[in-house]
Amino acid sequence: MATTKIAAIMRAGVFSPNHVGNDATILNTVAEQLRKRGCEVRTYSEEQFCSGEVTEPVIINMCRERKSTDLLQRLEDEGKLVINSGYGIENCIRERQARILLGSNIPYPQSIIVDTDEVVRQRLQKLGFTQCWIKRGDFHAQHAEDVSYVRTPAEAQDVLQEYFLRGFRRAVISRHLPGKLVKFYGVAGTPFFNWFRPYEAEPLNMRDEQTRRTDEELKALCRKAARELNLIVYGGECIQAEDGSLSIIDFNDWPSFSACRNEAATNIAKAVMAAVKDHK
Repeated sequence: MATTKIAAIMRAGVFSPNHVGNDATILNTVAEQLRKRGCEVRTYSEEQFCSGEVTEPVIINMCRERKSTDLLQRLEDEGKLVINSGYGIENCIRERQARILLGSNIPYPQSIIVDTDEVVRQRLQKLGFTQCWIKRGDFHAQHAEDVSYVRTPAEAQDVLQEYFLRGFRRAVISRHLPGKLVKFYGVAGTPFFNWFRPYEAEPLNMRDEQTRRTDEELKALCRKAARELNLIVYGGECIQAEDGSLSIIDFNDWPSFSACRNEAATNIAKAVMAAVKDHK
């Protein structure tokens, strides 16, 4: 049987704010798991990928560059197996993500999508938006300042002006949701799903009935969102309201899995091997 040849594409550092090391580690750990399963895995930078150095028929990647995403989509259309899909990566750009999740009836904060040179104060006041989040809508976040929390429509207008001056064309403004923050990680097609509340010191007690119910609902919600966004390797954040209801506030293609790296890497490798078998 021929050895499966796989290209592993690193994420460019500019798209790993405060996570360069963690992002590199998860991809390298997955590559090692695949080598243990008999695959030949070669690691590339996004720059090497875009320059045409990749010839392997299977590509696993953490790409975010526009050029990389376009190339991933073209190679996928030509028949290569790409995980995550370039189309899924594009779907995680804030504007597209908001439209897809809201259009799929997946719980997500009430949001408006605006041009950054718009006057929005009156519109926000009419909608009752006071506390809200403004996110760069036209591309993946590169800096912490690409996501901004504001307390009034006047502050929102100031942030939008700043985004315009920074060259951002579009923004997503979402109502702030009160509740408990939940972080989650998943790998489609596997049993792996990990979640926790980062601001609570006590570990989750899965014997607790309410926790078990949250676990089941969160898994179902995130797996549906991953399907709609066309992702296999994913993570993100939810808000759990006082009544227990869940709303996704962020969904990412291939996070660093720093809280559960080894278990995640094993399951990502299993998902890749299953996809290779199906693809053949």
